Amino acid sequence: MSGIYLHIPFCKQACHYCDFHFSTSLKNKTPLLAAMEQELVLRKEELHTPIETIYFGGGTPSLLTSEEMEQLLSIISETYSVLPDPEITLEANPDDLSEATLQELSESPINRLSIGVQSFFDEDLQLMNRAHSAEEAWETMKLAQSYFENVSMDLIYGIPNMTLERWHKNLEKAFELKVPHLSCYALTVEPRTALKKFIEKGIIPPVEDEVAQEHHQLLMEATHREGYINYEFSNFGKPGYQSKNNQAYWLGKSYLGIGPSAHSYDGKQRSWNVANNAQYIKAITEKTLPIERETLTKTDRYNEYVMTRLRLQEGIDLDAVERTFGTRYRNYATQQAASHVAQGFLLEQGTSLRVSAKGKFLSDGIASDLFLVHLNSTEGSQ
Repeated sequence: MSGIYLHIPFCKQACHYCDFHFSTSLKNKTPLLAAMEQELVLRKEELHTPIETIYFGGGTPSLLTSEEMEQLLSIISETYSVLPDPEITLEANPDDLSEATLQELSESPINRLSIGVQSFFDEDLQLMNRAHSAEEAWETMKLAQSYFENVSMDLIYGIPNMTLERWHKNLEKAFELKVPHLSCYALTVEPRTALKKFIEKGIIPPVEDEVAQEHHQLLMEATHREGYINYEFSNFGKPGYQSKNNQAYWLGKSYLGIGPSAHSYDGKQRSWNVANNAQYIKAITEKTLPIERETLTKTDRYNEYVMTRLRLQEGIDLDAVERTFGTRYRNYATQQAASHVAQGFLLEQGTSLRVSAKGKFLSDGIASDLFLVHLNSTEGSQ
């Protein structure tokens, strides 16, 4: 099965931590959406299995009207083979979701909302330059659940000046709302962001890994008590509410990324569109795809398998490593994992390797230790 990701590169204002491609000007919205419709048609031969997930991401896709979203969905249904009941997710900000908007969306094909709350405290929201207030976030979440059953909420931890108690209160509010899915991310300081500049100038305190790790530990304990399944490092779902889109990404399924800066993957090749709205529109209007492509070597694919599977609850299947990449790759993974198994960061269960509760926050570092870097003697060998 495959997925389609639609990158909507518009925002009301720039969050201080965000390094995604977006514009705060909506003047090119109409020609850009027309170009996305054209790109969907131009790339119709790239997916060879039915579509099971469609994801409106960004940017802030909730800035689109229902008619604009439905037009994109109509092009997809006319051009691609789509399963009868695909998961269709819309990322949204609380300040965009009035009751009238929620009612319109509930009558559209969209069946899942992912709402960027980030925090229920105004001091956190102001530090991140979010457009909504804490009260607005609370009221919107309650309202959204009266129109949608499948609602996910984003929260951010490790924010400067966020105490463990305040993070705990954020989680308690999420549990009180009975949200069936949570996506929780540690705040990261990306280059060329306002947050990076403010920290360098001493305006905002630095992000501390130790604090983020404490917050993550509390997150793991609290969500477990509340019956959430931590099916992927940052994602927690009640039974039956795991995101198909998220799972597909980490399981290495094919997906097509439409729009400026959007990435695509077909199992052997990655590609990405130009991260410039004007250049994107011009190229697509001329029926040219503004894409760069990279063909992955066997070792690239092995490294991606390690990185993605260690983030999942199921972990690495060593038998699958051997079937897909060869015996030397399996032996290498087992050898590199040994020290982490000895320290209790990895659990070896039958033919699988998965990250323990103790090793969760270190999973990216563990994965990098299992990466194969020296390709010459190993590439292509069995």
